[in-house]
Amino acid sequence: MKTNFLFIAAENDGIPRCKAGGMGDVVRDVPRQIAAKGDKANVITPAYSRLHNSEAAKVADVNFVFRGVPHNGEIYEVPGKKQIEGIKHYVFHHPDIKAGDIAHIYYNDPDQPFYTDANVFSLFCTGVAAAIRENVFEAIDIIHLHDWHTSMLLFLREFNPRFEVLKDIRFVYSIHNLAIQGIRPFSNNFSSVDAFFPEIVYDRELLYDHRYQDCINLMAVGIRLADAVHTVSPSYKEDIQKPSDAPHFIGGEGLEEDLRIAEKDNRLFGILNGANYSNIEIVEKGILLRQCVRRLFRWLQEEKKDYKAHYLAHTGEKITRWQEHKPDFICSSVARLTEQKFFFFKENPELLAGLMQKLTEVNGIYILLGTGAPEYETIFREASYKYKNFIFINAQSDSIIDMLYQDSNLYLMPSQFEPCGISQMLAMRNGQPCLVHHTGGLKDTVIHRKTGFSFDGKITAEKTENFIRVFSEAVDLFFNDKKEWKKICAKAKKQRFTWEKSVDEYYEKLYSIEN
Repeated sequence: MKTNFLFIAAENDGIPRCKAGGMGDVVRDVPRQIAAKGDKANVITPAYSRLHNSEAAKVADVNFVFRGVPHNGEIYEVPGKKQIEGIKHYVFHHPDIKAGDIAHIYYNDPDQPFYTDANVFSLFCTGVAAAIRENVFEAIDIIHLHDWHTSMLLFLREFNPRFEVLKDIRFVYSIHNLAIQGIRPFSNNFSSVDAFFPEIVYDRELLYDHRYQDCINLMAVGIRLADAVHTVSPSYKEDIQKPSDAPHFIGGEGLEEDLRIAEKDNRLFGILNGANYSNIEIVEKGILLRQCVRRLFRWLQEEKKDYKAHYLAHTGEKITRWQEHKPDFICSSVARLTEQKFFFFKENPELLAGLMQKLTEVNGIYILLGTGAPEYETIFREASYKYKNFIFINAQSDSIIDMLYQDSNLYLMPSQFEPCGISQMLAMRNGQPCLVHHTGGLKDTVIHRKTGFSFDGKITAEKTENFIRVFSEAVDLFFNDKKEWKKICAKAKKQRFTWEKSVDEYYEKLYSIEN
């Protein structure tokens, strides 16, 4: 008999225009592996007032109570990027759920963190609970929730008598990034538990934030109330059971006690995310710099890029010079520009200077592609004017990204913390060694001087010093010991972090289903 799954998430890269980060990849790939096993996977996200387009088919109206008044939502089935038997993709439309300013999904509310997103996802969760009650997805055996945006389903299961049906379903909760927790007040705010559910009697002890006891912590709700809790790598599971010592170590971020309890209850599991090793898009080799120039010219023609036209032109001129006199070594990074990914560069301005000095000695360049937090964009734009061998592509381009994974010599991933990471897997898949911070999922995927390089230290200053030292050692190895370098490249390429293996573990540990 087939098992019927429902994945509930804010992102799903199984459909177009519904991804902001790595969560979207996971929600795309795990259902595909479930379908390959012969089971059924349903995936639902908000429509964000844009995904229920002309290709969508309305399958249901759902009625529910939110903010103490009746509401109506609509469920649409939408086509996936790939048509795969056993997978159905849905979006939930309600006029109050609109596209955010981050990837047209999330909202940035600096004055009241999570204010709008809590409104959006609490409404979404209530509508999805009603759809489950009305059997829109047929009888569900397993519900797999992703990050704090979906944990309000567990609140409804625990406290709302209208959704008794949820108590008969096994709930799994995946933590993609513990640092983002969805903290909101219990009351006295439009974006609060009492405002969302004025008719529900609930137990604050199960919901409150240890640091702000007048607030709900929706990440904690997922950890405390789910039947199984999942972290996206084994080492991240260990890291987050320890208290943080910022900025030197990022651990449980106030939730380490809850996580240790989940571990004691045998509900906490660390399973590494996978990567795709089949049907990989092959790009033309040796044209990385030429492709960068092409893209820069296209961006210069876009009105929305007017505000950074001078910078794009500066970058194009720099790349053209490197086309004339080709570099002998290329290192690269592709990432959203955030504290998590590039904290060390902000903390110590001498870090980038040290890398550039080494690259100057060997006629090398560092290409960084990404957009994100304004303060980080400013740091790297200013550095680009300062260092001729630092190329900062302050935009997004899949074609350039594919070439960076293929044509660079060394991939840099110095994340302050990393739940799992996918970029290192994609670079290694192409036989490109990575230099990573020895943390979280990077520990589980890169072995120093075997499949890549890693650095660490007890405090931040020691970490940045070791980053520069290991970087220098890696560059020297490339030029002075080609045999050893090729051996590391070959071992990196042989690594297989497959979804098949990971989902087998999901079945056994998370879903309690025999394979």
